[in-house]
Amino acid sequence: MSAPRTAAVTALGLLALAACSGGPSQGGAPPKTRLGEVRLVSFTSCDDVLGSLRRATEAQAGPYGLGPVTPLAVEDAVAMRSAVPGEGRAKAQEHSSTNVHEAGVDEPDVVKTDGKRIVSVSAGVLQVVDAASRKVTGTLRLVPKEDGYNSIELLLYGDRLLALVNNLGMVPYAADRMRPAGPYGTGTRLILVDLAGEPRRLGTLTADDSSYLDARQIGSVARVVVKSGPRIEFPPPGPASDEAKLTERNRAAVRKAPLSAWLPKYSVEEGGSKRSATVPCDRISHPKEFTGTSLLTVHTIDLSRGLGDTGPITVAADGDTVYGTARSLYVTSNAGLWRRPSPVEPEPRPEIPEKPATPEATPGTPRATDPDRPVQPGEDPSLTTIAPPEPTATATSTATATATPGTPGTPGTPGPTGSPITPSPSPTGPEERTEIHRFDVSGGGAPRYVTSGAVPGRLLNQYSLSEHEGHLRVATTESGFEPDVPDRAPASRSAVYVLDAGTLARTGQVDGLGKGERIYSVRFIGPVGYVVTFRQTDPLYTIDLRDPARPRVTGELKITGYSAYLHPAGEGRLIGLGQEADEKGRVRGSQLSLFDVSDPANPRRLSQYFLKNSGSEAEYDPHAFLYWPATGLTAVPYNRYEEGRSESGALVLSVRDGEVRELGRIRHPRAGSPGFAPEQPGIRRSLVIGDTLWTMSEQGLKASGLADLSDRGWTAFVTR
Repeated sequence: MSAPRTAAVTALGLLALAACSGGPSQGGAPPKTRLGEVRLVSFTSCDDVLGSLRRATEAQAGPYGLGPVTPLAVEDAVAMRSAVPGEGRAKAQEHSSTNVHEAGVDEPDVVKTDGKRIVSVSAGVLQVVDAASRKVTGTLRLVPKEDGYNSIELLLYGDRLLALVNNLGMVPYAADRMRPAGPYGTGTRLILVDLAGEPRRLGTLTADDSSYLDARQIGSVARVVVKSGPRIEFPPPGPASDEAKLTERNRAAVRKAPLSAWLPKYSVEEGGSKRSATVPCDRISHPKEFTGTSLLTVHTIDLSRGLGDTGPITVAADGDTVYGTARSLYVTSNAGLWRRPSPVEPEPRPEIPEKPATPEATPGTPRATDPDRPVQPGEDPSLTTIAPPEPTATATSTATATATPGTPGTPGTPGPTGSPITPSPSPTGPEERTEIHRFDVSGGGAPRYVTSGAVPGRLLNQYSLSEHEGHLRVATTESGFEPDVPDRAPASRSAVYVLDAGTLARTGQVDGLGKGERIYSVRFIGPVGYVVTFRQTDPLYTIDLRDPARPRVTGELKITGYSAYLHPAGEGRLIGLGQEADEKGRVRGSQLSLFDVSDPANPRRLSQYFLKNSGSEAEYDPHAFLYWPATGLTAVPYNRYEEGRSESGALVLSVRDGEVRELGRIRHPRAGSPGFAPEQPGIRRSLVIGDTLWTMSEQGLKASGLADLSDRGWTAFVTR
């Protein structure tokens, strides 16, 4: 291409805000990790903003733009979500809410309900379904037809709905129009909708050249986070160009870029008028070390009042995980992270099964396994099978506890300077350090920065974080990769750190979990933590956190397979959803286990359900997991493939009285486009309203009896 290229960073910046809300043995010394000064500070002026961002970004410029290699497309992370009751006129029935990490903190999802209506989106059209009549009572096209593929999530408060549209700049093969886009897409749209009567649009906030990351809501207030990067035009490389010269030319382009190339910009259309703005320099802060290639901006929106002034604040930092409580918001980042860390070893390739499989409900210990191989974890959920993505970190099998009072970290290396930068002959892996920034979100306005700290390793997801009684528990994994010794097998290891929530200084730690393995799931419940690591078998560790200065491993259960998601199921009970595997670590299909954790020193598996050659979206997105405590009903989407045939639907199980058993499977009517054979729609979510179990796919909603799964009707979405 001869036209200039617009750069957008590929650092995985993720900032999503909460609106309130055998036995272990001694391990070797962990790899050294710099825990440098990470406290956020404000810029002194717009000149300071421009100079600092130029210097930091220049250090990241290479022959092909920003970064040591050709930029990669950014992977969106989706956090955990929950529902807040609505304020409609009719009386709401008892109903489920979106599965979330912390109760009471709402998070966006593809479907919402207030017990009277179900709100979802299909092909860019908002669908409002009355739960009593099971009819579509209102629709509203949120985006043009050609943009119907875009990710759209929802937040609901009374008769107000906020649709969060993430335009990644990608279009399907048969789309009417094509357009280029960088890794951050072509913009985020936040659409406020009035649901009283026929749905109507009240206003739209557009964050140009950015990507929506996540949002949190409590009551009527939502905080929405978007990420953006510098908008810098680099000259085309041309044929057979010298990389050193290309690098210098790109860095020269960075040095000439104006302040407007970095400042996040947005526009608001409301009440027939439109205004455009950029985030002011005095609302931008940064840690001591930063790349300049990722800016995270938080908008605060009160759904009951309208878009108005969203009071945006910006942090010049990369980010990848967010966790929120009623009063605190924690944003974590990995400095210099350009892509997902490499696994401990290459995952085994899937093998085609030679014989049909049957589901099993197996109490007690897992049944004997065979070498048959199902779908590979990490496959695209839109394909015929769904399985969990590869976790972003690795883990280890010895565990030691230490008390480490003191400061959040040791002095780090100096930040970016204006001195000439010599291109590195080969890129090195990013530092394995997680920076943690805490914000106070107890007020109604913009979040207020409180403090920062750092821990070694990387998080798996937001479930790796938990605040409890004045302390923050953090579970991480270090891969153990040594760039100077690339042929040496990485000595991966995992740990749980306990930090003082007020200062983020380290109080205690227990490390050496799962030697040569990586974390696949984490759950903290009160003073107890549960960590699952996996490589060939699945050690489930129980960790006593009652003494923050001396956390300790109290129990370990080794079984085949692993749990990718852990869910509390009442006093002394824990559900684990993941993949079964044989003794060599080859995954075989989805499994759901019920654990007895009433004795932390002796965790036991009471029962297991196994569905061969299958996977579930709930293994990597907990919003797809439904557990109804009143009856023990559990529903998850599933996809299965065997002997050239695919099958998808909702798997409904009973988890109670120490047993897991199948109640049935729900499927939606087959649908197809002109010229194509009908196919089974993939069910994505399940929810309960009164005595009805609802399941949702892209084509519509199906109502089934909660007690017997009897068919109560099909409601097709309207997408004209």
